Amino acid sequence: MRKIIHIDMDSFYAAIECRDDPSIADKPVGVGGSGPRGVLTTCNYVAREYGCRSAMPVFKALELCPHLVLKPVRFDVYRRESRRIRKIFSRYTELVEPLSLDEAYLDVSHHKRYAYDIAREIRKEIFRETQLTASAGIAPNKMLAKIASDWRKPNGQFAVLPEDVESFMKDLPLRRIPGVGPRAEELFRGKGIETCGQLQEIPINELEHWLGPSRAMELYARCRGEDDRPVEPVRERKSMSVERTFSRDLPDLESCLQELPALLKELRGDLEKRKEPKPFNKILVKLKFSNFQQTTRERSGIDLQPENFAGLLEEAFSRSPHAVRLIGVGVRFPEADDSGQLELFSTAK
Repeated sequence: MRKIIHIDMDSFYAAIECRDDPSIADKPVGVGGSGPRGVLTTCNYVAREYGCRSAMPVFKALELCPHLVLKPVRFDVYRRESRRIRKIFSRYTELVEPLSLDEAYLDVSHHKRYAYDIAREIRKEIFRETQLTASAGIAPNKMLAKIASDWRKPNGQFAVLPEDVESFMKDLPLRRIPGVGPRAEELFRGKGIETCGQLQEIPINELEHWLGPSRAMELYARCRGEDDRPVEPVRERKSMSVERTFSRDLPDLESCLQELPALLKELRGDLEKRKEPKPFNKILVKLKFSNFQQTTRERSGIDLQPENFAGLLEEAFSRSPHAVRLIGVGVRFPEADDSGQLELFSTAK
């Protein structure tokens, strides 16, 4: 039986800003762009009490919380702190799978000690060395550990023991399962299904009719607390992209096309910097419109020629009558099927 720990730092970027500037520690703090088109990268728990949240436009956050302290993003500092924290993880196991700068899975199955005690010790070490708090989830698999780490936030931990998985899943809301987003939740709620226990009563052939065979099988297992994915220390990057939010909306296709050369130059530069270059198999263009809806167009088997991206941009632009506030360009790399992602619906509109 595996013993998996999911460590999730508490409002990581904002916590670092509060640590480095104690005068704002008890105030609502957001991290993000300060311009008219700025977006919150994250915010602390005080700000969340006012309704602020990650990915919210800064102007909206300031409407909800006029006294919000806004700090600029300092990725060099966040990366440095993340490296310190990962060194702490390495003292306990070599099986560490980072998900981002502020969270990771650890497999401690080889330890004779209780995983709960190891998680508590890791959290203490993180605080002692960085003055930052972390939450932890402990469980026999990755999915349950990730769910559990959110159970006692901030600065807490929760364990789902193997013998408790069945009862834990019975009343768990479906939206708690990683990958089940608002649209999936809406679909199931329309059928009177809101908990994992209720979904367990649905025959697999009916799920396949709703979702298709592969997605149905994944959700069939997940709603029962089953997840056999191993902790993988090396995670292959699946895509690379660059994007730009404009200070003024771009009103027409021509003005969007004029932005492509600079974006493609930046993308090529990032690709050239990769330590282990590998071929990509798709290119993509992402647009976010003035009404905050977004769409993505991608195509297989072509290169970084501007005309290829121009074609995708034109297709994406035709999907909305609204002006464009953001353009992104990128590539996707070949990958094996990743059962870790339960994408029940495409995000493209």
